[in-house]
Amino acid sequence: MLPIGDVNPRRHFPVATAVIIALNLIVFFYELTLPEDSLQSFVLRAGVVPYQVTNHFGLPAAASLFTSMFLHGGWVHIIGNMLYLWIFGDNIEDYLGTVGYVLFYFLAGLAAALAHIASDPSSVVPTIGASGAIAGVLGAYLVLFPRARVRTLIFIFRFIRFAELPALVVLGFWFILQLFSGLASIGAASGGGVAWFAHIGGFAAGLLAGLILKRQPKSKVPEERYP
Repeated sequence: MLPIGDVNPRRHFPVATAVIIALNLIVFFYELTLPEDSLQSFVLRAGVVPYQVTNHFGLPAAASLFTSMFLHGGWVHIIGNMLYLWIFGDNIEDYLGTVGYVLFYFLAGLAAALAHIASDPSSVVPTIGASGAIAGVLGAYLVLFPRARVRTLIFIFRFIRFAELPALVVLGFWFILQLFSGLASIGAASGGGVAWFAHIGGFAAGLLAGLILKRQPKSKVPEERYP
């Protein structure tokens, strides 16, 4: 199930979302220019290494909690992340405003990094990617716009079709997949792979933020615009 767009009108062009995507692409193309040894060194410095955060916390480790959000491990990694951010980020930016959205994005990314660290504090494997922060965007979207229609490409073996599904279904399925994958990874040998608990932590932070925002007496986006 791959989201390819949504039916959810916005009032303003998502400047912050576009800038974040641009920065991620710039850093990724910089990564492509590096020789293998230099790339490994760059990822080790800019990625989140749980052991460094829990045992040698200082300015470099603190900075890595944020710099790691702009690094990616390959074309599939960055294209998938940026696609999700473009589809769902614009409406959250519209709801929060540019400054509020940027603050929310980085706080969700921080929550995701801390969740990953808590899941394996002794790991020496650097973690990179915007997935945790974007998971926060998805969590907030699910709460604020559960009925918004999401254009989705569905794969079932050789069967492929397009469908418009409620965000509650698409993002709920996404989270259940992350949750089961995270639980299945507990006790597995440490190594490279997907930081499932970063996704879970970021999504949970987004859910919480969405619930708090939804309780505010006056919504910034009229409910009737999102059938």
